[in-house]
Amino acid sequence: MSSPAQSGSASMKLKDRLLLVRKEEVSALLWSFLYFFFLLCSYYVLRPVRDEMGIQAGVGNLRWLFTAVFVVMLLLAPLFGFLFSRFSRRTLLPIVYLFFASNLAVFWAVFEAHLFIRHTTIAFFIWVSVFNLFAVSVFWSFMADLWNTDEAKRLYGFISAGGTAGAIAGPSVTALFSHRIGPINLLLISMGCLVVCVICIMQLSKRDQRQRDDEAPKPPSQRPGILAGVRLALSSPYLLGICGYVLLYSTTSTFLYIQQAEIIDKSIHSSADRTALFAQMDLAVNVLTLVIQVLLLQPLLARLGLVVALTVLPLLTTAGFLGLGLHPVLPMLIVVAVLRRAGEFAIAKPSRETLFNVLGPVEKYQAKNFMDTVVYRGGDTASSWLLSGLKAVGFGIVGVSLLAVPLAAVWAVLGAALGRSHARLVARQDPPK
Repeated sequence: MSSPAQSGSASMKLKDRLLLVRKEEVSALLWSFLYFFFLLCSYYVLRPVRDEMGIQAGVGNLRWLFTAVFVVMLLLAPLFGFLFSRFSRRTLLPIVYLFFASNLAVFWAVFEAHLFIRHTTIAFFIWVSVFNLFAVSVFWSFMADLWNTDEAKRLYGFISAGGTAGAIAGPSVTALFSHRIGPINLLLISMGCLVVCVICIMQLSKRDQRQRDDEAPKPPSQRPGILAGVRLALSSPYLLGICGYVLLYSTTSTFLYIQQAEIIDKSIHSSADRTALFAQMDLAVNVLTLVIQVLLLQPLLARLGLVVALTVLPLLTTAGFLGLGLHPVLPMLIVVAVLRRAGEFAIAKPSRETLFNVLGPVEKYQAKNFMDTVVYRGGDTASSWLLSGLKAVGFGIVGVSLLAVPLAAVWAVLGAALGRSHARLVARQDPPK
């Protein structure tokens, strides 16, 4: 019979094999996990409320709502640049999340008072869409500061799993409490999750040795400009490549979303059956994502590298759209949609975030935020209008699917090029001894 000490040792070895985590990293790793858990839990508590607000605003108006989201993103980019140039990151991040939490308090009070319901409904839909991209972008910027490239390859899978767990917990909270406390009071639960995120940031800031030079306010001559990140994103070949990667992801996502809506609408006529199918697909995506993040992402990044990791989703998308072009039926759609979403959350997103670990603070925060918000929503908005034009001239499900195939192939080539560029930047920072 093994002794407790032997059992503990075996448990530690198993943990090390799964995570390759070092003793000094455990505390920060767990705080990072909790940070992402409560952040996505906060969003996914709100997501069903937002979707209901979108329906109340009118399904025909959704394209205009997404356009409004894009305009808000354009306005926020210089504001974030201004704040970044004036405050240290330790100060700025809590301000960002406390600001979002205070917004929720205001929305809750207005909804409870039944004031300006239609306008508040539209404003809330736009706000949640902005909050999702902005808050998650800031999270990954902080992670890029906290962990270097080697640590990211070992630990991002576990950290991402925290977000996936939060994405599962959020809808569960909504389903459990929506009828008991009312949908509007869910905003208070989401607000509480954001306050926990602030606590996590404060704990992580104690560990982050690389931020110490950022604690003192910079003199005006050393502060980055308000639009420094935008200029960098549009002038640096490396950052332009990441912009292209995000844009092609956003475009193909919109193409697939339209295909999904059309195929499901033609195949399933009952609203209840459609809702049940969406729920089953979400469950499959979350479970598959969690398995990949915990068991497969670290070996993929550590052994095969970013070139492979960044091309997995584009190649999967290429094959998926080719399959939909040849067989535009419901079973094919379900397989493609589930695999693509799981591939994005489990592999493409953490791999894409690793690209920023070799960059400086302005690139990690200002440029990255511009890409994650303005570029992403710009692609989303432009492709939705493009699809409307294609439909008007006779493009159907098959035509749109086949049109997306070369786009996804270009996306795969770009992903491979970005992986090689990242390897060169790492080699330049850590030359052989």
